[in-house]
Amino acid sequence: MTPESVQAMINQALLRNSTNGDGSHSSHGDNRRNVQTTRPCFYADFMKCQPLNFKGTEGVVGLTRWIERIESVFNISGCAIENQEVLKKKMTDKYCPQGEVKKLEIELWNLKVKGNDVPTYIKRFQELTLICTKFAANETNKVDKYISGLPDNIYGNVKYARPKTLDETIELTNDLMDQKLRTYAERQTDNKRKADDSS
Repeated sequence: MTPESVQAMINQALLRNSTNGDGSHSSHGDNRRNVQTTRPCFYADFMKCQPLNFKGTEGVVGLTRWIERIESVFNISGCAIENQEVLKKKMTDKYCPQGEVKKLEIELWNLKVKGNDVPTYIKRFQELTLICTKFAANETNKVDKYISGLPDNIYGNVKYARPKTLDETIELTNDLMDQKLRTYAERQTDNKRKADDSS
């Protein structure tokens, strides 16, 4: 995206916001409430807020993280919501080709905990659900998809608990996995002690 194209998007949105849609300016002479108007958002103002760089090589997950972090810059610069949405859509269309998103949807569909590495699973699951909104349309879908990737030794316990939110499910998973690993370590210690005693 060039500075000129960003500026053109901003100017178009400002023009739409300053008119009633038919070219006539709205008059609020009899309205005594002080309504805060959105101040013009120009490229120079946006750049003064020092937005994070995005090179385009970071991939879909990098773009999603960049958009999350740029929200504060939008607020500081005073950009209208319409301008923000236009910029996000253009960036997504350019840097998130449908083929890439499809690959990530397949990865999310097949995502499972490898060994006992729940933290890596959690991190990747959260990254993928930011992009793959089809499988994670609401909180219930996210929870169900998350549980389906858990190892057999805790799957039943988490499913039976019927957690309502993803955060609650993640917390429960971490607690159960910690408990399982502690139990496993205690058994290993007991077995070693018994072997040492018998010898």
